[in-house]
Amino acid sequence: MNARHELTPWPRPGEEPMPAMSAHEFDVAIIINYYAPYVSGLTIYAQTLAEGLAKRGSRVAVVAVQHDESLPLRELRAGVSIFRSPVRTRIGRGPVSPQFVPLVRRVARRSAIVNLHVPMLEVAPIALSVRDRPLVITHHTDLWLPPGVVNSVATNAVSRSTWMAMRFADAVVLNSSDQARGSKLWPMIRRRHWRGIAPPCLDRRGAEPNHRDGPGLHIGFLGRIVEEKGIEYLIRAFQLLDDPDARLLIGGDWIEVAGGGIEDRLRPLIGDDSRVRMLGMLRGGQIDDFYASIDVFALPSIWESFGIVQAEAMMAGVPSVTTDFPGGRSPVMETGFGRRVPMRDPAALARAITELAALTPAERAEGGRRARELYDKENCFKAYEELFDQLVPLRDRPSVIGSHRRTTMVR
Repeated sequence: MNARHELTPWPRPGEEPMPAMSAHEFDVAIIINYYAPYVSGLTIYAQTLAEGLAKRGSRVAVVAVQHDESLPLRELRAGVSIFRSPVRTRIGRGPVSPQFVPLVRRVARRSAIVNLHVPMLEVAPIALSVRDRPLVITHHTDLWLPPGVVNSVATNAVSRSTWMAMRFADAVVLNSSDQARGSKLWPMIRRRHWRGIAPPCLDRRGAEPNHRDGPGLHIGFLGRIVEEKGIEYLIRAFQLLDDPDARLLIGGDWIEVAGGGIEDRLRPLIGDDSRVRMLGMLRGGQIDDFYASIDVFALPSIWESFGIVQAEAMMAGVPSVTTDFPGGRSPVMETGFGRRVPMRDPAALARAITELAALTPAERAEGGRRARELYDKENCFKAYEELFDQLVPLRDRPSVIGSHRRTTMVR
């Protein structure tokens, strides 16, 4: 896409101008609430997918909210055209942006196919507004929020909106068949054209163990510091290990994304145990170094749909222990490179960590090989391209699309 667009006015007075676009300027429009530089498993998935498809030759647009006012409303980044709508307020973690749905509709009209990433409250009106385009819904997870009246209302509203949107979807993508069958939306999903496509994961081998401190067992967690990740149970499990040289490395920024009293619960648990290290937000090569520094990865979530972080740990030769929850247990089930434990069970978590610490170098190498074979990001890109090809009718494939591509997605 050419980054220099001639600007034309919106249809209604007072709305922001938007770059003029010719028919099917984009091969795919990816719709998501939060996008980079916001950090979460969902946004990392969408960013990796968007940039991966663009690198393989697709013309990709992303429509998201402007979660940070310093971000531009229009941006070209890593070959991806990003369109953002301003946020007026927030309800819990959900942004409220009145311009979001109209912006989605405008970009969708200039795209060959629409890929909508949920959970998202606006999913139903968006699905209705883009019915003239093939629609693929990527259902990352059923929405989970901490207990409470407001959160219960929000969760039910999102579930109903998603159920309605799936009725109009041409295809539904989930991380695995295990996640699909464990979803409370399974009665709708099973009636749709659906498939499991593992998220795009990065091979992070070859880094330096810069976070390692001594010869003891190093256990790692990486992710958002929120209640559903079950970090408090990991801390309790770690404290059952009577080893002064052991270390628990926790990567993630609880200053920006915590809330809900999670910090207040974790700090007293850690107390004066200097073996627990809070590493803060890790990015890029810092994440590679993190995996190179640990012996066992732990993802003790009480709600999880896959866990890209644990799959990437496995790809780097680090086994994972996770809870026996549909979706989140998939990487361990599919590779055999880890252990599953009951939720909220520190004792079982500690036993599993001890078992995985005893794996031989050969067992770790084989587990890493299996994980890379299953979760390499190119597998994900190819699966999406094949799905998009199946859904875009021949008569809707402009002849100009394809002449600029190395790998065909929409001919």
